[in-house]
Amino acid sequence: MARFTYKARGPYGQVEGVQEAANAAQVADILRQKDLIPVSIKPEASNTAALAGTLGVHGSTANGVSAPVKWPPPRVTKEDVMLFSRQIHTLLKAGVPILRALAGLQETTTNLAMKKVIYEVRRSLEGGVDLGNSVAMHPKVFDTFYVAMIRVGETSGQLDHIFFRLYKHMDFEQFMRKQVKSALRYPSFVITAMIAAIGIINVMVIPAFENVFRSLGSELPLPTRILMGMSHFTIEYGWYLLAAIVVAFFVFRQWKESPEGSLVWDSLLTRMPLVGPIVVQASLSRFARAFSLSLRSGVPLERALSSVAQTADNGFLAKRIEGMRESITRGDSLTRSAVAAGVFTPMVLQMLAIGEETGMLDELLEEIGELYGNEVEYSIKTLSQQIEPILIIFLGAVVLLLALGVFLPMWDMGRVSLKH
Repeated sequence: MARFTYKARGPYGQVEGVQEAANAAQVADILRQKDLIPVSIKPEASNTAALAGTLGVHGSTANGVSAPVKWPPPRVTKEDVMLFSRQIHTLLKAGVPILRALAGLQETTTNLAMKKVIYEVRRSLEGGVDLGNSVAMHPKVFDTFYVAMIRVGETSGQLDHIFFRLYKHMDFEQFMRKQVKSALRYPSFVITAMIAAIGIINVMVIPAFENVFRSLGSELPLPTRILMGMSHFTIEYGWYLLAAIVVAFFVFRQWKESPEGSLVWDSLLTRMPLVGPIVVQASLSRFARAFSLSLRSGVPLERALSSVAQTADNGFLAKRIEGMRESITRGDSLTRSAVAAGVFTPMVLQMLAIGEETGMLDELLEEIGELYGNEVEYSIKTLSQQIEPILIIFLGAVVLLLALGVFLPMWDMGRVSLKH
């Protein structure tokens, strides 16, 4: 048994004290039985080292004996968050209180990094912070979409259903990532091989032929001059070019993480060929499903739109959805606001109009989410087929340039030798 100091609110004001219990969740249960509302529950100083050891903090164990620090240190993976979502859904559905559910998961989780995150979320809840803000304190573990969905669950009172939705969403995202990797594997291999081949030709082959080409005495063909210029540039400035690419990559990443850059990048992402439609469909699928769940739970339309805007996981689309909320506040219908947003297809707009007329908006939004989800799955499955024609044209142009650049001077040399 450990000792915990607590602060709680009661009928006669705030109460402070010390309570022995197995964990903080049990202390909270004892306080509720006494008609006290827990404000904060903290382990006594003598227990801190033991708790830190249990969580793997500072590489110590519960009895104070040093434990070897693992390297590389454990980190929370997507699979850990998926398992956490599925397990807490099961516990909440069975009627287990959130604090007790988190305490149980903390004990059973084998990943020390995830154990520490669950512990900190539970401590934050015990301190009176809501679940949405508690998970938002760990942005490297729970992304903005996850936090937004948790807040929708708190607003609608359907946290157990939200956690199941999150599990299914992450499972679908993992499946999609595997599909994208599979679709891009062949094009990536071909492009990498072609870049390597062009580099070898520029650095080794063209310089070897250059003196022979210049000995012809006549003006070289344009493809040959292009190849020789590329070769000179690669040999003289190749390292500078590589350094510039590396610097540009880090500058771009820094810009993309800034608020202004993130909004511009998200807007560009939605208009990119091949990728743009997939991004829009996936974002709107998340939005429609979260919006449906909020409306089904009785959340008012304007408040629901405000809560689920961030579930789109795209700043540009989230801003458009926020614009829909402002339009509805001014008195427009949902369908008219969706038309003004300019991100929904005509068929989806028609479904929204029917949903408003029949009072079945939540059900039709669920259908819209499924529709967009199916379109995303189909688009990713056919992504490789869409890339192949572009890849063939690019490779054909490169091979044609190399062939003309190398063989045209040789044909000229052949004609000269025949004349002599």
